[in-house]
Amino acid sequence: MRAAVMYKPGDIRLEDVAKPVPGAGEVLLRVDAVGVCGSDLPRMLIKGAHKMPIICGHEFCGRIEELGDGVEGFAIGELCTVPPMLPCGKCDQCATGNFSRCRDYDYFGSRRDGAYAEWVAVPTSNLMKVPEGTDPRAAAMVDPASIALHSIWKAGGVQAGSRGAVIGCGPIGLFAIQWMLSMGAREVVAVDVSEKKLEQAREAGAAHCFLAGQEIPKELLSDITVEAAGHPTSINSAVSLAAPGGHVVFIGIPVGDVSLDNKTFQHFLRQEVSLHGSWNSFGAPYPGPQWTVTLDALATGKLRWDFMITHELTLEELPEMFATLQNDRSLFFSKIMFRP
Repeated sequence: MRAAVMYKPGDIRLEDVAKPVPGAGEVLLRVDAVGVCGSDLPRMLIKGAHKMPIICGHEFCGRIEELGDGVEGFAIGELCTVPPMLPCGKCDQCATGNFSRCRDYDYFGSRRDGAYAEWVAVPTSNLMKVPEGTDPRAAAMVDPASIALHSIWKAGGVQAGSRGAVIGCGPIGLFAIQWMLSMGAREVVAVDVSEKKLEQAREAGAAHCFLAGQEIPKELLSDITVEAAGHPTSINSAVSLAAPGGHVVFIGIPVGDVSLDNKTFQHFLRQEVSLHGSWNSFGAPYPGPQWTVTLDALATGKLRWDFMITHELTLEELPEMFATLQNDRSLFFSKIMFRP
């Protein structure tokens, strides 16, 4: 089969590799759609993965082409989306249903071969049937949308009539805006470095949009803020944007060290702001209501996703696309989707 293989950061080659063979309890999926996650950029261009060479790609769906031994309840031709984590099921975190914090997990696209390829072998424990008629591109976006939902739940949810805020308006931030409004937020504030991304935030439903660095009026301090950029300045901004007694939840993954300015820390301290970390998107029973609720919302149109896709490409275009992402800082993109 054809696959995009990363040998080291920046060295991504489209190659012919062995087609996977499904083992017992697995199915062979023909990949229909796979999205580029923000974490793929540092992984494939800067830091590398846990093992190399590797096929990356973990936001994906596909149709079942072959059933391994012992597989029941699934049929050839069914479209399925794939929660990318394979928890160990044995550690204390798995025992309490906190699969996102599993101590010995496997993961498509970073610890085992993922979906920047034509086929992937997937255990049935990681298969979710997609409702009939759902666009495969929507099915490939359950992961980022569920990450947004998981983060809001980690911060205690949204009280009806409260104000939300999102810093970093990539796909996860855009889904967070929609989730907050669907939960009863009266309005959402959006912040980003890009005016084009703020245009997408307005389309997602944000009522107030600010470029990073602009002063935000105190009357727009927010009860719950999702930080989805992972930059030291945006992390400080998220804390400063919290209303008294407010909640800030961090999804963005910073590359370097992070420090809070003294003024930011004083605000956090004196206004009794609660800070939350949010990692992945999984609950019990695996993969949890984060995934079942999100899949239903995407399938029924409760969550909009189509306006986020800025690039829809073939697998053959993947190496060149990642080279462009590495070298062209002016390129505007939101969700990049490959259709192997």
